Amino acid sequence: MKTDIHPTYYPEAVVTCSCGNTFTTGAAKPQIKVEICSSCHPFFTGEQRIVDTEGRVERLKRRFNLQ
Repeated sequence: MKTDIHPTYYPEAVVTCSCGNTFTTGAAKPQIKVEICSSCHPFFTGEQRIVDTEGRVERLKRRFNLQ
């Protein structure tokens, strides 16, 4: 086995999101910057964002009689 091949582990690494949310976790870097976290991701917040191009969503709903 080779020695000294693993990166340094930081048990108190700070993760900072672009929305302003911060939390700590263990990582190979002391500071991590992310664009989306669980506080601002649409799946976790319950917000539904649909990018509709030329009424395709309405046409699909009309085709399959979805409400």
